Amino acid sequence: GPVRTICNGSNTKVTAQPVPRPLNHMLLTVTNTGSKPCNLMYYPVLRFDEMQWVPQARPETKPQAVPTLAPGESGYAGVLLAAADGSGDGGTTARKLTVAFQGGTPNSDGGAAATPPLPAGGVYYDSSLTVTYWQSSMENALG
Repeated sequence: GPVRTICNGSNTKVTAQPVPRPLNHMLLTVTNTGSKPCNLMYYPVLRFDEMQWVPQARPETKPQAVPTLAPGESGYAGVLLAAADGSGDGGTTARKLTVAFQGGTPNSDGGAAATPPLPAGGVYYDSSLTVTYWQSSMENALG
């Protein structure tokens, strides 16, 4: 079939929005602003401020198929920011978020990163920070 473009910061708009539930979660939304369909590969590589580690993806969230976004369509990932029971450590408030995209093979560079704005007060996270794989539906990203 046709070679699909990879979704990244150059052909999408990315937002990062804390959600009321589940507790301590943030929703990443990626909307295809390009003219061709693009593939959301694997999971987002997140970096808050100058963070020196990469939050891991929860394996059970891996979708059956790579989400493909037609122009104007959106894909989603859920971010668990902090342990609800307080068991995480190293808690801190982030002011800046960088979202990097993976390419055709795991951990490869998918192109331009995105820096969606965070809420004015920043976002609190701790060592339990994890992400979901990219999903086609908001329900799956926050499920």
